[in-house]
Amino acid sequence: MTRRAHIAMVGVPAVSHVLPSLEIIRELVRRGHRVTYANDPVGRIGELIESTGAELVPFTTTLPTGDEEWSDDPIEGMDIFLDDAINSLPVLRKAYAEDRPDLFLYDIGGYTARVMGIEWGIPTIQLSPTYVGWAEHADTVMVWLREQPGAEEHFAKFDAWLVENGVEGLDHAGFAGEPDRALAMIPREMQPFADTVADTVTFVGPCLGERADQGSWTRPADAEKVVLVSLGSAYTERPDFYRECVKAFGDLPGWRTVLQIGEYVDPSVLGEVPDTVEVHRWVPQLDILRQADAFVTHAGMGGSSEGLHTGTPMIAVPQAVDQFDNADRLQELGVARRIDTEAVTAEALRDALLDLTHDPEVARRLADISGRLQRGGGPYAADLIEAAIP
Repeated sequence: MTRRAHIAMVGVPAVSHVLPSLEIIRELVRRGHRVTYANDPVGRIGELIESTGAELVPFTTTLPTGDEEWSDDPIEGMDIFLDDAINSLPVLRKAYAEDRPDLFLYDIGGYTARVMGIEWGIPTIQLSPTYVGWAEHADTVMVWLREQPGAEEHFAKFDAWLVENGVEGLDHAGFAGEPDRALAMIPREMQPFADTVADTVTFVGPCLGERADQGSWTRPADAEKVVLVSLGSAYTERPDFYRECVKAFGDLPGWRTVLQIGEYVDPSVLGEVPDTVEVHRWVPQLDILRQADAFVTHAGMGGSSEGLHTGTPMIAVPQAVDQFDNADRLQELGVARRIDTEAVTAEALRDALLDLTHDPEVARRLADISGRLQRGGGPYAADLIEAAIP
């Protein structure tokens, strides 16, 4: 039996980064470990963390926490994460100096955990909600990044920060891109060049659980089929897109549409909405997907993983960052259709929906992937974490 340990998670205050690992945290608490979770409790973050039974260790982030505040420039984006680490490290070092954990877990943006782990000789495990590095990553992606405006200054600042905090033998690329140990909480099918990923990475797959704290949804008795429309927790201010969805699906015989619009769109701008369309600010996405027949998604890694886990055909409408690559990958897997925002029309959405849901090959491929993903998850990840406790 594994001894009771103090396990510290260091996260970033973005719902899309917090949700993927919540079931791992909940499982570790259930097994009797003391789990502390360092994060800014802004918005829903504090509530999500506390729902697991973990103890919140608060700090004030410098990251954007509103809708669409992130820069599209990759170097600026990385600089934002680095600045947040520079800002939060003194706070977290003070919080944990007299309460040192046996093991650090950390999000891909939680650089401070690895710094403290190196400083205090504490093992660290990265919990990645997205892609991890592969064999040619340094010779492709990193080479491209170094050619971008501002890259030289950013990487010099990163390296100086590492030296200042006693990190030896690792530059920015090795520190951020080559963790000592990592658990990838994504389907292996979504990972580029998965066969070349280092053996220090284990694909545990989506760790979903029941998420009862997010509420539930009951499928209406007269709903023969259900389509969920959600652009996730960011990039949600898309009234034109939502109107096209209402036009596309509102009058389809037998179909029920659940439309999530986020907090920035006034429902009145959607115009007349038929009774077959439910409009919500937020929905219990996973609960609905377990009952749905189709999913219109922005193809964020979280939503893509949930769609694969529940075996739900997807219409991918990518909005930013990795979502374009995710949409392509889902289409390559034969389980989705990609429609870019500028090409979204009611007709295109309707045609894609009917095509996907009437294709037996789509159903077969989803069943195969979903079956494999059911064998991973939170308990498997918790087993691997316990095995790393000194």
